[in-house]
Amino acid sequence: MADDQFSLFSANEAVSAPASLDYDAIPTSGNVPIPPGTYESLEQLAIHCKDCQRCGLAAERTHVVVSRGSATAPILIIGEGPGQQEDEQGLPFVGKSGQLLEKILASVRFDTSQDVYICNIVKCRPPGNRVPTSDEMAACKGYLLEQVRLVNPKIILLTGATAVKGILGLKDGITKIRGQWFEWEGRLCMPIFHPAYLLRNPSRDKGGPKWLMWQDIQTVRTKLDELLANG
Repeated sequence: MADDQFSLFSANEAVSAPASLDYDAIPTSGNVPIPPGTYESLEQLAIHCKDCQRCGLAAERTHVVVSRGSATAPILIIGEGPGQQEDEQGLPFVGKSGQLLEKILASVRFDTSQDVYICNIVKCRPPGNRVPTSDEMAACKGYLLEQVRLVNPKIILLTGATAVKGILGLKDGITKIRGQWFEWEGRLCMPIFHPAYLLRNPSRDKGGPKWLMWQDIQTVRTKLDELLANG
């Protein structure tokens, strides 16, 4: 199902947003992809997303968790899906994982209010925090592609295996591909450890997950500085 989703861009150019938005014309079935260029703004997307019934996750949610951060951020971070605290507050990465993510970003001078836009593969909490199904990810992917198009980041960070699978289509273990650069839709992407994994593996020893994350986030900082310097 996920492979049926539209590409973010056409072969040669970005898709232009429509002059006006007809919410009734947007597909409500998770089996029908949301076309690229559907939304004129992230605000439009958020309004529509909060009433979404495209998959079964809508039935048990408290809030739709759309995003937080800057709409013009050079770094876009994609997680798996909301947990309990995110579902209750309507914001991604606000629990212990989010607090650790904030510290990781701050360690290389990333300001989450200016430099980062954070969202998830799915916008509603899967029951019991289980991994989203392929159909659930496909139903939500149109929103995610529109977020990427509208934010237009220079770098995308994929936190954990689910985000890697949802964007790159790779099923490799995150330990094998973390810290590597991939090109997706003309953008640089890097898989990184999910903060929840780091909380379960707190050792700071050389070669451990936290040590590797430190290497990766420094690499991201260096690459962004290069991209910004080159315009």
